[in-house]
Amino acid sequence: MKFKTRDLVLIPLFTAMTIIGAFIKIPVGVVPINLQFLFTALSGVLLGGALGAVSQILYVALGLIGLPVFTSGGGLSYIFTPTFGYLIGYILAAFIIGKITHSRKPKFTTIFFSCILGLIAVYFIGTTYLYIILNYVAGKNVSIIASIKLGVLMFIPGDIVKCIITALLGSRILPILNKTSLNN
Repeated sequence: MKFKTRDLVLIPLFTAMTIIGAFIKIPVGVVPINLQFLFTALSGVLLGGALGAVSQILYVALGLIGLPVFTSGGGLSYIFTPTFGYLIGYILAAFIIGKITHSRKPKFTTIFFSCILGLIAVYFIGTTYLYIILNYVAGKNVSIIASIKLGVLMFIPGDIVKCIITALLGSRILPILNKTSLNN
């Protein structure tokens, strides 16, 4: 993959925004409410699938090498936390959102539904990982239904709002970027 100067500026910018989003949080239960998905979705919308995913891979890599960029710190041991699967899901979500958004006219509905599909990917990977870690690493007996309640249900309203915000911003910013050739 060849990177342009624009990419070398925007990829770390979206990585930084995802880091900031991790610390704008409301601690509730095992999975805190934060703004990470908003910036993940925006990275896919504005950078495209591949580069949006790269920004999220960079975020996860920084955390795994020990920088305290995740909501509860960093380091390789973070792989064994129940919420690490959501971080993996962000990578796939940015890719899905970007691929769908950039394959069609950047309308509100296209971006909104691409965000919903990206969110489903985050929920699926995150909740599956949560279930596995809680049951097989932490030794707790948690059902898949309990994992869904813990890692999905309470977040749906806020995440839909994040999808709406992303669609509003993306449907206004992308046409401007496309007209000025800043999105090539």
